[in-house]
Amino acid sequence: MIIAVDGPAASGKGTIARALATHYRVPHLDTGLLYRAVATQVLRLDLDPAIEADAVAACDFEDRLLTDPVLRNDATGQVASIVSAHPLVRAALMQRQRKFAHQPGGAVLDGRDIGTVIAPDANAKLFVRATPMIRARRRHDELHKRGADVSYDQVLADIRTRDDRDSSRSTAPLIAATDAMELDTSFLSIDAAVSRAIALVDARIAG
Repeated sequence: MIIAVDGPAASGKGTIARALATHYRVPHLDTGLLYRAVATQVLRLDLDPAIEADAVAACDFEDRLLTDPVLRNDATGQVASIVSAHPLVRAALMQRQRKFAHQPGGAVLDGRDIGTVIAPDANAKLFVRATPMIRARRRHDELHKRGADVSYDQVLADIRTRDDRDSSRSTAPLIAATDAMELDTSFLSIDAAVSRAIALVDARIAG
């Protein structure tokens, strides 16, 4: 069973995907970490994320990098949004994701193009969304807890910039698959959002 969970930054898709993986007892992959790993390599090698060849050169990394806490930094996320817009970077990481999705027993993957590109054959697809203001508040609270000194207005601006970049890129833009079930988490608690997600997936699998 393959479950695809897509959506913009801070929509709650990662939390929902992890909960679904636990519920259905299958592995989970946050595909955004792959692009954050590329971003980390770009920064460490002093490359230019806006240059496609530089970003592609950073795609060869070991799996252990995916557990590095630096991947969760907001600065890394900003660079990840830039490198993920390059078609050759997405192509370089595609097979890695598809192999994970089609492992025996299936998996849950969350990202921006899982239901449309990586696993269009997924048994169930969710597109998780929330308003930009609420997503910015969630991300601001998260960064504040980590000790980051950043204003809400700056986080909101970053959210909107990333949304625009993700939705307008020519390769694998952020869009809901035609057969995806939409879940708006704007005014849902975590527990309520997870319960709703499980109900949607159960209904889709039941046919």
